[in-house]
Amino acid sequence: MIPRLKFAHLPTPIEALPRLSAVLGGPRLFVKRDDQTGLATGGNKTRKLEFLLAEAQANGARTLITAGAAQSNHCRQTAAAAARYGFDCIVVLSGEATDFHTGNLLLDDLFGAEIVWTTRPERDAVLQSTFEAAWDAGRRPYLIPTGGSNATGSAGYAAAMEEFLEQGVPTDWIVFPSSSGGTHAGLALGAKKTGWKGHVLGISIDEEEQDLKNLVAGLATACADKLGLDLKLTPAEIEVNADYLGAGYGIMGEPEKEAIQLFARHEGLLLDPVYTGRAGAGLIGLIRRGFFKPSDTVVFWHTGGAVALFGEAYTKDLQFHA
Repeated sequence: MIPRLKFAHLPTPIEALPRLSAVLGGPRLFVKRDDQTGLATGGNKTRKLEFLLAEAQANGARTLITAGAAQSNHCRQTAAAAARYGFDCIVVLSGEATDFHTGNLLLDDLFGAEIVWTTRPERDAVLQSTFEAAWDAGRRPYLIPTGGSNATGSAGYAAAMEEFLEQGVPTDWIVFPSSSGGTHAGLALGAKKTGWKGHVLGISIDEEEQDLKNLVAGLATACADKLGLDLKLTPAEIEVNADYLGAGYGIMGEPEKEAIQLFARHEGLLLDPVYTGRAGAGLIGLIRRGFFKPSDTVVFWHTGGAVALFGEAYTKDLQFHA
């Protein structure tokens, strides 16, 4: 066993989506509500942070350092967890500094995070130099990778898969957004560990199919080793759909807008513009293509992030308004 703090609101519920199922005319749909994990409006990173913060504490860390985009859900949850457990927090964000903070960026401020701005191409280098500067300053930093996606963080979703199976909803497919790979790796590892025969399908947010398969398989195998499991996952075992990358990371197109509106208007569920919006668009597109059998049960694993909806100004039809 590896150390774990318990602050997420678990188990998160599984709810039927009958109105959306009827509108789409496809398989029976459910949603796993990891937008309700509790920490700072919730989200999937909270499960990872239970393991990451425990490891930080065990190593005597005093400062958490991580990185993401300006509206990073991961950075928001990391900053909240740091505040709750008495860590300093530094977030390295790609984007331009602004005097007007909204959405996740506003919450980073409220939780007391120090913000370091950089560009996307330079973010990894700035993250490392920020860690080194904090170490030299005696701040005892603990480095959390983007998305909390390493062997330790992935353990949160290996445990989540066991929670899901204990809830007893017969399921053929789990569909969710996949980007930095930790959520995907944990779910895939959990499925293999338990012998679950359903499909764990990640809708890629920003990576080509084979690249994401390679990343997830490596993370899952590293997580298995961390947990003392004699398991190895290969890229061929990882299920990915990369047909819905659109115009690129964080660029909301018509499919994402439609998904956000359909989930909101038929089920009262909020998706975010980057992750669940794109994964929802993928789910809708696959249903319309006849990818799933009408008899299938599909669980959309909601990873949270609706705070990002309030990071920009939009017209009522979700057109960006500068």
